[in-house]
Amino acid sequence: MASSIAALGAVTLSLTAPAAHATAPLRYAALGDSYSAASGVLPVDVTDPLCLRSTANYPHLVAAGTGAVLTDVSCGAAQTKDFTESQYPGVPPQTDALGPDTGLVTLTIGGNDNGTFINAVLACGTAGVLSGGRGSPCKDHNGSSFDDQIDAKTYPALKAALRSVRAAAPDADVAVLGYPWIVPATADPSCYAKLPVAAGDVPYLRGIQAHLNAVVERAAEESGATFVDFSQVSEGHDACAPAGTRWIEPLLFGTNIVPVHPNALGESHMARQTLSALGLG
Repeated sequence: MASSIAALGAVTLSLTAPAAHATAPLRYAALGDSYSAASGVLPVDVTDPLCLRSTANYPHLVAAGTGAVLTDVSCGAAQTKDFTESQYPGVPPQTDALGPDTGLVTLTIGGNDNGTFINAVLACGTAGVLSGGRGSPCKDHNGSSFDDQIDAKTYPALKAALRSVRAAAPDADVAVLGYPWIVPATADPSCYAKLPVAAGDVPYLRGIQAHLNAVVERAAEESGATFVDFSQVSEGHDACAPAGTRWIEPLLFGTNIVPVHPNALGESHMARQTLSALGLG
């Protein structure tokens, strides 16, 4: 009898031992702005209505591809300051979602600082309408002002935001995503009705985005983060591309309730590129 009990105990230990050493799931926190939140993409995450966050955003797809446990605090209109400050009443600073056990952090941030994206798109769109699509009225009026703000204010703010991420999650792998192309490299006359930017201002607007992406990349590299580059893979998928091909919706006649933002296809490719850059999935 004693030997039978001992044998039973040994079998029980052998069956339960692996469970005791099971690998804990990857703890993943998603931060960032509306490109992270997928504002305008359905279905909507109702936990933070002010953030216009979608449950089909790239963080949810990255989590599904890795089996990670996701905490998604991305929020539409977020700026770098919202990593350490409350963006809205009842919405904590985004880095509050991080901790010593956080293993992965992804984020898209910087485009809302100084109103870079919205101000540039609205300024160039308005100038394009008033000029009938001719010339480069937005560039002529604004010159290097957007680029100057990116260098003087956005870059140091990005560095500070990424330092706050590293301080809150010292052992995490951090992926900082660039922004997929909003406009093509050269003007497409057939796109003017959807994105009324003057022909000469299309490369100007693209140059502003390229500059922002370069600054985001520099801040990421200097902070020890992985930069996820979309400069090549998003070529031909800008807001002027046809539905089903474009990753970014145009200003007018798009399919999202939030224009000039990624659609569901764009978010899926943002997730795919992030997984590839991190060697995950």
